[in-house]
Amino acid sequence: MAAKDDLGRHGEGAAVAYLQSKGYEVLARNWRCADGEIDIVAREGAELVVVEVKTRTSERFGHPLEAIDARKRARLWRLAMAWCVAHPEHARGGPVRIDAVSAIGAGHGGFRLEHLRDVR
Repeated sequence: MAAKDDLGRHGEGAAVAYLQSKGYEVLARNWRCADGEIDIVAREGAELVVVEVKTRTSERFGHPLEAIDARKRARLWRLAMAWCVAHPEHARGGPVRIDAVSAIGAGHGGFRLEHLRDVR
């Protein structure tokens, strides 16, 4: 596995632990369909939350969340709707939102996490 992939996997793991500590129920990780992949699908109360995780070792080339542009947000919404269609038992017709978590660090000493709710 490439170092970049390993770093991303560790960042996603840290994001899952963080979300669970905040009371989120994680429903799926790395869900894939023809249109792409969702890093984390979770539930916070009545809301279904699709979480994009961006992991970097530093901010040398900008903050990780800067990579979530309008095109990426539109794709995340399409993926969220595809997940709801594929998993109607979890969708329940309730509200859906997109969150983002940045994980900055090498992974071995932990990550500095930043959580943005309702990315628009």
